[in-house]
Amino acid sequence: MNLFDVYPLFDIEIAKGIGCRTYDKQGIEYLDLYGGHAVISIGHSHPYYVQKLTHQLETLVFYSNSVINKLQVELAEKLGKASGYEDYSLFLVNSGAEANENALKLASFKNGRSKVIAFNKSFHGRTSAAVRVTNNSSIVAPINEGFEVDFFALGDVDAVRKSLQNNDVCAVIIEGIQGVGGIRVPDVEFLQALSDECKATGTILILDEVQSGYGRSGKFFAHQHAGIRPDIITVAKGMGNGFPIGGVLISPMFAASHGLLGTTFGGSHLACTAAIAVLDIIKVEHLMENAEKIGKYLMEELIKMPQIKEVRGLGLMIGMEFEQPVKEIRSRLLFEKKVFTGASETNTIRLLPPLCMSKNDADIFLVRFREVLQTTIFD
Repeated sequence: MNLFDVYPLFDIEIAKGIGCRTYDKQGIEYLDLYGGHAVISIGHSHPYYVQKLTHQLETLVFYSNSVINKLQVELAEKLGKASGYEDYSLFLVNSGAEANENALKLASFKNGRSKVIAFNKSFHGRTSAAVRVTNNSSIVAPINEGFEVDFFALGDVDAVRKSLQNNDVCAVIIEGIQGVGGIRVPDVEFLQALSDECKATGTILILDEVQSGYGRSGKFFAHQHAGIRPDIITVAKGMGNGFPIGGVLISPMFAASHGLLGTTFGGSHLACTAAIAVLDIIKVEHLMENAEKIGKYLMEELIKMPQIKEVRGLGLMIGMEFEQPVKEIRSRLLFEKKVFTGASETNTIRLLPPLCMSKNDADIFLVRFREVLQTTIFD
């Protein structure tokens, strides 16, 4: 049997990782500024994280939601304190797509409506209840049975306001910072207006913080830069530092009942152990503060580079847009300079390094990046 060929793969076999660095099977070192789509939050092979997971593997078989799991309670308490949402409830799942699917279900159960508003260039996962668009036009497409979605331009509060006046919109779902769509940060004023309009019309506001959450922006959630409190928040990726786990943070306005939501593997002992270790390390090592400091430094240096059309982002979620496709630049960074980066769309390089990235790591990247840009032919 062969693998189903849906991912383009680099001819590099990574054998181990430490902090912001990975090593291939020949022992060649790479600077990792992508972390598996923002999955690696505390760095590769953090000793505390490894110790906690190893101990859990040695002491307990795998269980999820059929028995009492005090680790779920501990995770919920620590996540509430770290994020500032202690009065919310936590439902644990396995991925961002599953988190968004359950968020949409909760919204529809609450107000019985059948329409969802999302935004152009958004990405909310790949399940049947997820929303994805890569063009610039407003379209209507099915999400799940009984749902439809309208897409609007990011920042177009007038269009959203007009749509909400019909009182048929179940939920507005928006990323704290668009990731796949090119690292686009919603304006503070837009998020505040969106929150106000949702409250006024009984519409559920869902903040997708799957990629932009867990300290990456310099605050625990990116939407906290706007001072708003959405009704539902979805998380995943950096939550487990590579171990599959996701979650839905749910406002007290929602009443829980047995059977309302369900998951097979969500909230297992291993997943909770990984997530608790991540929160412990973020707190002890002040990784949110580090993300803000190093991200600011990187962006200040990147905007000085004339080859870059625009630098966008917050903290350690940075996009660099060029006038031309970035495939060659990324390839040269990887194979000549040994630096992993990501991409959004065709012309944007995406940086999502571990939150433990040091200034020395940043300087090494900047030197290598300048060397590539200085020897690249731009049209």
